[in-house]
Amino acid sequence: MKLLLDTCAILWLAADAARLSEAARQAISANPSKLFVSAISAFEISLKHRKRRLDLGMEPDAWWFRAIAHHGLLVLPVTDEIALASTALPPLHADPCDRIIIATSAKHDAAIITSDTLINQYSSATVLW
Repeated sequence: MKLLLDTCAILWLAADAARLSEAARQAISANPSKLFVSAISAFEISLKHRKRRLDLGMEPDAWWFRAIAHHGLLVLPVTDEIALASTALPPLHADPCDRIIIATSAKHDAAIITSDTLINQYSSATVLW
């Protein structure tokens, strides 16, 4: 099973895996070669850090590449197809980053690891939490 970590999930995996649900931790352990993250999460993490809403203890680019390498995550790009698909989603979620994550999961047939209950309301999203 392909797993796409949302932005909070990668932050929690890197800093405090106990914040992930038991089901999420088990799925991550069982699928180490099928763990993905959207490039939009790098943008979101860096933006939160720059706004001083997230302390990473280092520059965002160093944190990102270290987390990706340490956890063996594969980064999925935000393509034009994904960007366009994100705008065609029902207006349940106003956060453009989450909409891109949802469109990315649909494009790559991946379950999203997220605690965000709004994401579960999209018919195209499979949520694991």
